[in-house]
Amino acid sequence: MSVVGAATPYLNLPSDGHSGRVSFLGAQLPPDVAAMPQLLGELDRSTFRKLLKLVVSSLQGEDCREAVQHLGASVGLPEERLGTLLAGVHTLLRQALRLPPASLKPEAFKNQLEELCIPQDLAGDLACVVFGSQRPLLDSVASQQGAWLPRVANFWWRVDVAISTSSLARSLRPSILMQLELSDGSAHRFEVSTAKFQELRYGVALVLKEMADLEKRCDRKLQD
Repeated sequence: MSVVGAATPYLNLPSDGHSGRVSFLGAQLPPDVAAMPQLLGELDRSTFRKLLKLVVSSLQGEDCREAVQHLGASVGLPEERLGTLLAGVHTLLRQALRLPPASLKPEAFKNQLEELCIPQDLAGDLACVVFGSQRPLLDSVASQQGAWLPRVANFWWRVDVAISTSSLARSLRPSILMQLELSDGSAHRFEVSTAKFQELRYGVALVLKEMADLEKRCDRKLQD
């Protein structure tokens, strides 16, 4: 869905002082989301629900351009104001849906919307989209539309031992042969020495530990 009109300048919105908490919107508030509170204050709930329905349809992959024009004409919203609201709601929902429900709780979501000065009743409607019955469908559409790199489909390995070389009569040097088959059908074969394999093993274990530690820290901050 394309929306017309630029967002208003960045607004310095109030905060509750929880400086250590990470917002689901990221460290820097997106300008189109920052412009929403001032515009929502003049919008009735019925019109907001119609607007929200269009954004959800857009997230589900539907073409809503004609419906957007019809909504603007029926409620008398200027094109620039409507475009800013659509962009803000779309960004807010897209950012919230990127996080699994276990990482972003409904209460934390509503509290952060309250910090953005979004009216409580409208925050409840947004929460119904993020945590309601439509969530599985939205997640499914997002996964189908996303751009993914090839995945590892199969992995084979074996250990070879070089009994001798051109310079040594008796070597007995082990090496590891690996072959990766990716989801796009390509295959990659390579040889790894024992020392390099140990470096690889240590590097993978270190990255997995850092990812687990980071996930735990983010979960704690989002649940505060």
